[in-house]
Formats: sequence, structure tokens, C-alpha cells
Amino acid sequence: MKTGLMIIIAYLLGSIPSGLWVGELMYGKDISKMGSGNIGTTNAFRELGVKAGIIVLTMDVLKGTLAASQPYFFHSSINPLLIGVFASLGHSFSLFDHFHGGKAVATSAGILLAYNPPLFLVAASIFIGVLLLTSMASAASMIGITSVLVIALCEHDIILSTIAGLLTVLVLWRHRSNIQRIIHGRESLVHFGLLYYLKHHRES
Repeated sequence: MKTGLMIIIAYLLGSIPSGLWVGELMYGKDISKMGSGNIGTTNAFRELGVKAGIIVLTMDVLKGTLAASQPYFFHSSINPLLIGVFASLGHSFSLFDHFHGGKAVATSAGILLAYNPPLFLVAASIFIGVLLLTSMASAASMIGITSVLVIALCEHDIILSTIAGLLTVLVLWRHRSNIQRIIHGRESLVHFGLLYYLKHHRES
């Protein structure tokens, strides 16, 4: 009964469409009809600005952290990852957005923060490093989540390896159009980083 309740809460937390609500309430804009149409952090940064992007990022990370922290709150022995994963599913298939949603990267990072803060810092460092080199949030997201899977396998953490594997598949699937654009050199760049600088320096 307790586990079922935690799963439902995790899914509902994950389902909160942060980007959609921030866009509508703060800017009167529907982010799902802007840019890439995704309601996640990257599109929020691009279409609504830095302030909105930071708010959406914080909300999406907290959704995962709160969801995965439930076993601590409810004094349950179940692994936090097994609860937190439902927040990522809620984020990708939101009950409040006609079962559409984001790409689950920030929410998955929030789950990792609740489960293993040092590994979260490692993954965040990899994400930031790749982002600064490639200027591609999509590439940073895919490499970041994959790095967690590799580290989990090296540490022989069976549960983390399994959950990270499932989330890696989900994130890669949600980024399939980005992968095609990267292959053909048409992926959108954030307005900072090495590749963005080189591209605009060459054009100028």
C-alpha cells in the first residue's frame, strides 16, 4: 500500500509540466508551440530566457529529488531509484499535458541527487563540460546520462545500472530527432560554448 502510494505521488510530481506552466503563468506563452515544441529546460532557456530556464531547471530537478526521497520520508526500505523512476516517466508522459512531456534529463538528475549526491556532481560536471565544448544541450544530456550508466556498471550497482539503463534508453529515444540533426550538422546551439563561439567567429 505504501509503495503504491509513493509510486503514484512520484508519477504525479513528475507530471508537473514546469516549462508549460512557467511559460503560461509568467509570460503568457505556450512553450509547446515555440522552438522545438518541447516543454523542458533547454527549450525554456531558448524561448523564454535565462530566468525562466533556471526556474524550469530547478523545478524539474526537484521533482525527481522529491519523488526519489519518499522512501526516506515514509521510512520505507525500498530503493529510492525504484520510486524515482516513475517521476521520469511522469515527466516524459505527463498526465497534465495529454501524456506528452519533456526528455526526462533534469528529472532523472534529480533522482540521482537523492540517491547518490557525489555521483550527481560527477554527472553534472560531465554535462557542463560537454555543453561548454559542443554548445549542444542534447549532446550533453545524452552523454551525461550514459556516463551514469557506465559508472554504475563499473561500480557493480545492479539497481542503479538497471534504472540508469532504462533511463538512458528513454533519453536517447526522446532525443532521436536531435541525433539526426547532430549527424547532419543542423542541431540548434545554445548561445555560449566553444562550438557556438567558433561558428559565429567564422561567420563574422
